Parts: sequence; C-alpha cells; structure tokens
Amino acid sequence: MGEGREVYPVEIAGVKRELPLFEVAPGVRIAVLNILGDVELTEAAAGALAERLKGVDFDALVTAEAKSIPLIYALAVRTRKPYVVLRKVYKPYMGKTLEAETLSITTGRPQTLYLDEKDRALLEGKRVALIDDVISTGSTLQGMRLVVEKAGAQVVAEAAIFTEGDRAKWREIIALGHLPIFTE
Repeated sequence: MGEGREVYPVEIAGVKRELPLFEVAPGVRIAVLNILGDVELTEAAAGALAERLKGVDFDALVTAEAKSIPLIYALAVRTRKPYVVLRKVYKPYMGKTLEAETLSITTGRPQTLYLDEKDRALLEGKRVALIDDVISTGSTLQGMRLVVEKAGAQVVAEAAIFTEGDRAKWREIIALGHLPIFTE
C-alpha cells in the first residue's frame, strides 16, 4: 500500500481487508476494491453471492471485464451456470458483436462493452444475472443491461460485492455491503 495512504476497512463474508482511498475527481475519493489476485476474498464473496442468488431463477451470469472475471468464474462454479464476459476492446475474432457505451467512475472516460458473437446464442431468450465487483454510478450496469437486452435476454437480477454512493439508489441490487463516497 502507498505510504501514508488512507484506507477504509471492510469485511466480506468474514474476510477483512483495508481498501485504499483514491481521488477520482477533485475532492472526491473512493475506496478501491481490487479482487484480482486475492483468492481468499474472491472465494468468500462468490460463496456469499451464490447464497444470495439461490432464490433467483436465472440461466446465465454476465459481467464486464476485467476485475469481476475471477468473481464471475467462482460464482459460475458454485451455481453451475454458464457465464459471459463483456469485453472492453473489440478483437476481430469476436465477429459480429453487440455493444453499448459506459462511463466508469474508476476510468473517468467512455468505454464500450462488446458481446462476442459466440456468446449471443448463449444469452438469446435467457434469464440472466448481471454481476459486478462494485456498482457506483451504475453506468457499467446500464451498459451491461443494454447489451444483454440487445441479445434478446432478460435481466432478472443484479448483484455486486459492494454498492457505492447513494445507498437508496441501489435497493434492488443484491450486494454484500456498501461503500461511502468520501468528499472533502
């Protein structure tokens, strides 16, 4: 961790971590969750989310790359459901894709989400659960919704490890916790 960097303590399914605070706009800081490489935390979160999704009838899981990939994989193993990763960069092997634009709080610029041609058939006519690590502004979530709907699928659940910001805005999200946005 950066020397002198402030942190925000969290607990996810019994696993404790200190999330570093980073400025994302003048006077606005967020606690950054990065599960990449953190097997213990990813496994704990996937187990807890799988429990919370038990009452939801869904056929597939969908996320946007990249930080949520280990989470959706672990969740797919537990739920025995297939998963799709919406990509942020188009590659020729993806064929005829479906796409939607998003604006993530962590990148601060527009990004496009692409559904690979091979995954379209997996989603068409299916009921899907959208999965993310943290839902803050809802832009990535909205982009995922748009792509999934273009593919002819129905979103039946939205889940994340954490929601962030205005708690009331995220009442319908299945989440394991909530992070504040720090303003000065």
